[in-house]
Amino acid sequence: MNSGRTLFSQVMDFIPMHEFHRCVERYKGEYKVQNFSCWDHFLCMAFAQLTYREGLRDIVHCLNAQPSKLYHLGFHSTITRSTLSYANNTRDWRIYADLAGVLMKTAKALYRDEPFALDLDNTVYALDSTTIDLCLSMFPWAKFRQHKAAVKIHTLFDVRDKIPSILAISSGKLHDVNALDLLIAEPGAFYLFDKAYIDFARLHQFTLSGAYFVTRAKSNMHFTRLYSHQVDKYSGLRYDQTIRLSGFYTSQDYPDTLRRIKYYDVQRERTLIFITNNFLLPSLTVVQLYQCRWQVELFFRWIKQHLRIKAFYGTSVNAVKTQIWIALSVYLIVAIIKKQLKLEHSLYTILQILSVSLFEKVPISQALTDTHIRFEEHQSDNQLNLFNL
Repeated sequence: MNSGRTLFSQVMDFIPMHEFHRCVERYKGEYKVQNFSCWDHFLCMAFAQLTYREGLRDIVHCLNAQPSKLYHLGFHSTITRSTLSYANNTRDWRIYADLAGVLMKTAKALYRDEPFALDLDNTVYALDSTTIDLCLSMFPWAKFRQHKAAVKIHTLFDVRDKIPSILAISSGKLHDVNALDLLIAEPGAFYLFDKAYIDFARLHQFTLSGAYFVTRAKSNMHFTRLYSHQVDKYSGLRYDQTIRLSGFYTSQDYPDTLRRIKYYDVQRERTLIFITNNFLLPSLTVVQLYQCRWQVELFFRWIKQHLRIKAFYGTSVNAVKTQIWIALSVYLIVAIIKKQLKLEHSLYTILQILSVSLFEKVPISQALTDTHIRFEEHQSDNQLNLFNL
């Protein structure tokens, strides 16, 4: 790339502009807009994410501190606090949601051949949500409890690729189980989720679609044992049963048989009971498969620690969703850069390098691969790795 261009503009080159303009046209994002285009808006918010800006004034002052470089960063409009605030509140957030969807597809294609812990050819998804707490007096539209406000990010996470496949943002009141309605079950794929997603009528749709699920059994589940299969108790397994639900409503919601597996975790000294509609995998593989669900928890932890999604630049629904979607887009851009440039650095390290060098005019490959750059990553040793986060 041209060494005369700023690092920030080179990072933004990884966004397909034709797809971005399609998103803008789809929602008429620039209808009657004379200046401060959707692209300028996106650049401001992406810059804020990459440099950890604290607020609108912080963003504007930082950018305007070097006005001669704004054009080289990609901006074509004057940046003011009022203009940026107005754009956050009125520019349709779905523009940036659709852009994130485009980037997800690009990232998934790049990470398709990533090694997987289990010898399994099926696609494996983990479904979960994370809650972002808000101040009720400032975000009354997001009322969660009597004195609390929150939004939820529902995520269908591809465990093999380590890339989100579906993202949805809702108020904190929406129960997790309703997120199952957003899915179109993929035949042959595995879906991993916790007890909050147990709704046997919805789970039966997975079976009818030829998809598999693995989840934890609730303690009050009524069932009848039909068969017991032999297990190796030295591996921690206690039993592997074929059951049929016997509750009045649950037996109607899920009339087919299920598989119930009990496992004792020696390290944590706790007993886990799993249910699944797959009868072909070895019982220990089912247990190991459910453990892969932790990858989505790592994803939530990472974005909360390293992206600006816990403090917001606006208080409206549109402003909050815009900021979250652009933050997720930045995460995907960094993941794409890591793969396309074949970088050994973790996503965290790449973000740290970019955060202090966006105004520099140096080829991005050189900036991110110089051997003299060393970062001490303060990561907890007991965390699993997600792209070596």
